[in-house]
Amino acid sequence: MIPVLDAVEIILGAVGPMPPEKVSILEAHGRVLAEEVTAPRDLPPHDNSAMDGYAVRHADLRPGVVLRVVEAIPAGADPSRGLEPGQAAKIMTGAPIPAGADTVVQVEDTREADGGVEIVSVPAAGANIRPQGEDVRQGTLVLPRGTRVRAAEVGMMASLGRAFVLVHQRPRVAVLATGDEIVDLDSPAQGAKIINSNSYGVAAQVAEAGGVPVVLGIGRDDPEGLLEMFERAATCDAVITTGGVSMGDYDFVRPVLARAGVAVQFWKVAMKPGKPVVFGMKGRVPVFGLPGNPVSAMVAFEQFVRPALRKMLGHRELFRPVVEAVLGEEAGAVRTKAGRTDFVRCRVERGPEGFRVVRVKKQGSGILSTLVQANGLLVIPAESTGAEPGERVRVQIYDPGILDQAEPGIGP
Repeated sequence: MIPVLDAVEIILGAVGPMPPEKVSILEAHGRVLAEEVTAPRDLPPHDNSAMDGYAVRHADLRPGVVLRVVEAIPAGADPSRGLEPGQAAKIMTGAPIPAGADTVVQVEDTREADGGVEIVSVPAAGANIRPQGEDVRQGTLVLPRGTRVRAAEVGMMASLGRAFVLVHQRPRVAVLATGDEIVDLDSPAQGAKIINSNSYGVAAQVAEAGGVPVVLGIGRDDPEGLLEMFERAATCDAVITTGGVSMGDYDFVRPVLARAGVAVQFWKVAMKPGKPVVFGMKGRVPVFGLPGNPVSAMVAFEQFVRPALRKMLGHRELFRPVVEAVLGEEAGAVRTKAGRTDFVRCRVERGPEGFRVVRVKKQGSGILSTLVQANGLLVIPAESTGAEPGERVRVQIYDPGILDQAEPGIGP
């Protein structure tokens, strides 16, 4: 067995970002740039008014002075003339500043006069003008390669006139459940049969991480049939199998991977749940063999598959957020075994004094309802044997809703 962090290091050392593809800037939202975006022109492209008001020469200003209005400049129109001494131009927000003007007096500080405008309050020189290139200058690197595209980046690219951009492709991830005991959703689960939850839970994790899940169905406990299904799976960018990776008489996944030419880099990780994890590479395709127990499969996915998919997508932030929390009295003590890392399903709440673990339910690796009730994984390191109520512990947050503010964050 190898430690969790060693396993993570091996996996991340074996995978790299996917090739680029060209998509619209709206499709790029949530993706990672595979190219640099530079400014083809200054933004704004000219000096323009930040207010509705009057473009003037500051040297002409004093309280009560009346200036002659020579034109009105709406947004989107070019000035027809420059300003001479004693003149003003009525101007709208965003309109270009006429030659000779160096200040805009907002309309609230003026009064209409016969044939002109009276200046009631004098602003500072240069007031209410947005200078050319104030946002970005032509040729400036605006968005580096590797930037995760948020709404702000979409707006920025639109401002630069970019309709399309290169982003890293989303990996297609084959998901294959194994076992004669498993039946699919549309089949009756009679006797010892178990409904295939793994394929759908893991596929949802793939989609949540940004990949494209390709659910292949169920591979039976037959080496030849499994090999055929795996060869189809390996045409994707990554492969995930669930079940068949332990040491039972019908656990055929590891020998099938060997026959398929997968270079296995480790088997078994010092963790609970999820110990019997297999990782290898078939050429450039990463292959993950996850345990068959639903909780073990999903917890192992969080630790190993999700960071790999995030790296393939080009992300720099590969891991779930980790917060410090107090283990509450109501949660009780947590007992673990030294020498392995334990990932304990828990419920975390956020209060005025920070995060608090309020519930630790049953930890059986087949009790999927505990993942539904939990929003985080309390991490007990290998050198520890547990935690007592009142101790500060580290929790991986897999439900980002707990990090959202319950109230507007604009108060005192």
